[in-house]
Amino acid sequence: MLISSYLLLTLLCVYAFLTRSNGIQLILVNNCPEHIWPGILGGAGHVTPKAGGFHLSSGEEVVVGVPEMWSGRIWGRQDCHFDDKGKGSCGTGDCSGQLHCEGMGGVPPATVVEMTLGSSTSPLHFYDVSLVDGFNLPVSMKPVGGGIGCGIAECEVDLNICCPSALEVRVGEKVIGCKSACLAMQSAKYCCTGEYGNPKTCKPTLFANLFKAICPKAYSYAFDDSSSLNKCRASRYVITFCPPK
Repeated sequence: MLISSYLLLTLLCVYAFLTRSNGIQLILVNNCPEHIWPGILGGAGHVTPKAGGFHLSSGEEVVVGVPEMWSGRIWGRQDCHFDDKGKGSCGTGDCSGQLHCEGMGGVPPATVVEMTLGSSTSPLHFYDVSLVDGFNLPVSMKPVGGGIGCGIAECEVDLNICCPSALEVRVGEKVIGCKSACLAMQSAKYCCTGEYGNPKTCKPTLFANLFKAICPKAYSYAFDDSSSLNKCRASRYVITFCPPK
């Protein structure tokens, strides 16, 4: 009986180790003074964990496990109100009025964390914070424990405070979001599409340069790769909403 119990415990430990080693842990932390509702969207062909969304109280953290080779995006939703069936709306980042986004992206403007993860045999993970869809709240992503050559993706400043009036999204007197130039202007030149769909023809706009000056570690426009895309081999990452400055 003792041997059987020991064998069972050993098998459980091995299983737990294999489970951890074959995936990546994303630790989502709400450092904001108010409640937020993270939204999650897996890329094409990838799973969407946590049914795509959940509530996160101020000071709370939740561990989200994702499989190897996962690709997707995470953003924060604010001022959400849902009924007992998960129906409602959010002031920013809303996904079709659902608590669980389940395959739906967030309505811009929203600060987005993007990632494309590697595997156990090729464990190089790429990640960034993007302002291409605009801004709604500060966010960062960094590896747990750091790592050689591992960068921090972040926009830790509240851009709503210094958002140009042409890009503001307001509710009453309060600025709740800051549009990107693409979202505000809706043209190929600002969105890097059509004849502007390559780095040679699409250059940063005045607004993109402003975003970059304030948040140098975040994507300010579509081809802002050199200073914004991070890579790391860590297996655990912290995504912090309203990271400490």
